[in-house]
Amino acid sequence: MRYDERDGWEARPRWRLSRGATIALGPGKADLLEAIDRTGSISAAAREMRMSYRRAWLLVDTMNRSFQRPPVATSRWRGEGAWLTPEGRTILRLYRDLEARSVLAGRTLLAELQRLLKPVRRGLARRGSARSRPRTGS
Repeated sequence: MRYDERDGWEARPRWRLSRGATIALGPGKADLLEAIDRTGSISAAAREMRMSYRRAWLLVDTMNRSFQRPPVATSRWRGEGAWLTPEGRTILRLYRDLEARSVLAGRTLLAELQRLLKPVRRGLARRGSARSRPRTGS
Protein backbone atom coordinates (compact mmCIF):
# COMPACT_ATOMS: atom_id res chain seq x y z
CA MET A 1 0.00 0.00 0.00
CA ARG A 2 1.30 3.46 -0.91
CA TYR A 3 1.72 5.97 1.90
CA ASP A 4 -1.35 7.88 0.76
CA GLU A 5 -3.83 5.17 -0.16
CA ARG A 6 -6.19 2.82 1.62
CA ASP A 7 -8.85 1.13 -0.44
CA GLY A 8 -8.88 3.98 -2.96
CA TRP A 9 -8.77 6.83 -0.43
CA GLU A 10 -5.94 9.28 -0.95
CA ALA A 11 -4.47 11.96 1.31
CA ARG A 12 -2.72 14.97 -0.20
CA PRO A 13 -1.49 18.07 1.58
CA ARG A 14 -2.75 21.28 -0.05
CA TRP A 15 -0.19 23.94 0.83
CA ARG A 16 -0.72 27.42 -0.58
CA LEU A 17 1.64 30.37 -0.36
CA SER A 18 -0.57 33.43 -0.42
CA ARG A 19 -0.76 37.09 0.47
CA GLY A 20 -4.27 38.48 0.50
CA ALA A 21 -6.09 37.19 -2.57
CA THR A 22 -2.84 36.41 -4.43
CA ILE A 23 -1.77 32.77 -4.40
CA ALA A 24 1.91 32.60 -5.37
CA LEU A 25 2.04 28.81 -5.32
CA GLY A 26 -0.30 25.92 -4.61
CA PRO A 27 -0.94 22.40 -5.85
CA GLY A 28 -2.33 23.45 -9.23
CA LYS A 29 0.47 25.89 -9.94
CA ALA A 30 3.05 23.27 -8.97
CA ASP A 31 1.37 20.86 -11.39
CA LEU A 32 1.51 23.58 -14.08
CA LEU A 33 5.24 24.11 -13.44
CA GLU A 34 5.80 20.37 -13.89
CA ALA A 35 3.76 20.35 -17.11
CA ILE A 36 5.73 23.31 -18.50
CA ASP A 37 8.96 21.56 -17.61
CA ARG A 38 7.76 18.37 -19.29
CA THR A 39 6.29 19.95 -22.44
CA GLY A 40 8.50 23.01 -22.92
CA SER A 41 5.47 25.20 -23.58
CA ILE A 42 2.74 27.03 -21.68
CA SER A 43 0.17 26.18 -24.34
CA ALA A 44 1.10 22.47 -24.39
CA ALA A 45 1.05 22.40 -20.59
CA ALA A 46 -2.39 24.05 -20.64
CA ARG A 47 -3.71 21.48 -23.10
CA GLU A 48 -2.29 18.64 -21.01
CA MET A 49 -4.00 20.04 -17.92
CA ARG A 50 -7.24 20.75 -19.79
CA MET A 51 -7.22 24.49 -19.16
CA SER A 52 -7.19 27.44 -21.50
CA TYR A 53 -3.93 29.00 -22.58
CA ARG A 54 -5.11 32.29 -21.08
CA ARG A 55 -5.72 30.67 -17.68
CA ALA A 56 -2.29 29.00 -17.73
CA TRP A 57 -0.63 32.26 -18.81
CA LEU A 58 -2.35 34.18 -15.99
CA LEU A 59 -1.18 31.57 -13.45
CA VAL A 60 2.38 31.81 -14.76
CA ASP A 61 2.18 35.61 -14.66
CA THR A 62 1.04 35.51 -11.01
CA MET A 63 3.92 33.20 -10.10
CA ASN A 64 6.43 35.33 -12.01
CA ARG A 65 5.23 38.49 -10.25
CA SER A 66 5.15 36.84 -6.81
CA PHE A 67 8.68 35.46 -6.58
CA GLN A 68 11.91 37.46 -6.42
CA ARG A 69 12.98 35.86 -9.69
CA PRO A 70 10.49 34.43 -12.18
CA PRO A 71 10.05 30.65 -12.06
CA VAL A 72 9.08 30.50 -15.76
CA ALA A 73 10.93 32.05 -18.68
CA THR A 74 9.51 32.43 -22.16
CA SER A 75 11.07 33.16 -25.52
CA ARG A 76 10.58 36.59 -27.02
CA TRP A 77 9.66 34.82 -30.23
CA ARG A 78 6.23 33.28 -30.43
CA GLY A 79 6.26 29.51 -30.63
CA GLU A 80 9.71 29.00 -29.13
CA GLY A 81 8.41 27.74 -25.84
CA ALA A 82 8.81 28.21 -22.12
CA TRP A 83 10.98 26.62 -19.49
CA LEU A 84 11.60 26.63 -15.77
CA THR A 85 14.36 28.92 -14.61
CA PRO A 86 16.84 27.66 -12.02
CA GLU A 87 14.68 29.50 -9.47
CA GLY A 88 11.59 27.73 -10.84
CA ARG A 89 13.23 24.34 -10.44
CA THR A 90 14.16 25.21 -6.86
CA ILE A 91 10.64 26.46 -6.10
CA LEU A 92 9.08 23.28 -7.51
CA ARG A 93 11.54 21.00 -5.67
CA LEU A 94 10.97 22.79 -2.35
CA TYR A 95 7.18 22.65 -2.79
CA ARG A 96 7.18 18.92 -3.58
CA ASP A 97 9.55 18.29 -0.64
CA LEU A 98 7.17 20.23 1.62
CA GLU A 99 4.26 18.07 0.46
CA ALA A 100 6.20 14.84 1.00
CA ARG A 101 7.50 15.86 4.42
CA SER A 102 4.01 16.97 5.48
CA VAL A 103 2.67 13.50 4.70
CA LEU A 104 5.54 11.88 6.60
CA ALA A 105 5.06 14.17 9.59
CA GLY A 106 1.37 13.37 9.70
CA ARG A 107 1.61 9.66 8.95
CA THR A 108 0.54 8.53 12.44
CA LEU A 109 -2.55 10.74 12.48
CA LEU A 110 -3.24 9.92 8.84
CA ALA A 111 -3.14 6.19 9.61
CA GLU A 112 -5.64 6.72 12.42
CA LEU A 113 -7.95 8.65 10.09
CA GLN A 114 -7.62 6.03 7.37
CA ARG A 115 -8.65 3.27 9.76
CA LEU A 116 -11.94 5.15 10.25
CA LEU A 117 -12.68 5.31 6.51
CA LYS A 118 -15.20 3.01 4.94
CA PRO A 119 -13.45 0.67 2.47
CA VAL A 120 -14.45 0.99 -1.16
CA ARG A 121 -15.86 -2.22 -2.60
CA ARG A 122 -14.22 -3.04 -5.90
CA GLY A 123 -16.30 -2.07 -8.91
CA LEU A 124 -18.64 0.18 -6.93
CA ALA A 125 -16.47 3.27 -6.62
CA ARG A 126 -17.91 6.27 -8.40
CA ARG A 127 -15.72 7.46 -11.19
CA GLY A 128 -15.49 10.93 -12.63
CA SER A 129 -17.16 12.79 -9.80
CA ALA A 130 -16.21 16.44 -9.38
CA ARG A 131 -14.37 15.61 -6.16
CA SER A 132 -12.17 13.00 -7.83
CA ARG A 133 -10.92 15.28 -10.60
CA PRO A 134 -7.67 17.14 -9.89
CA ARG A 135 -8.09 20.84 -9.29
CA THR A 136 -5.90 23.25 -11.15
CA GLY A 137 -4.96 26.80 -10.77
CA SER A 138 -3.65 27.34 -7.29
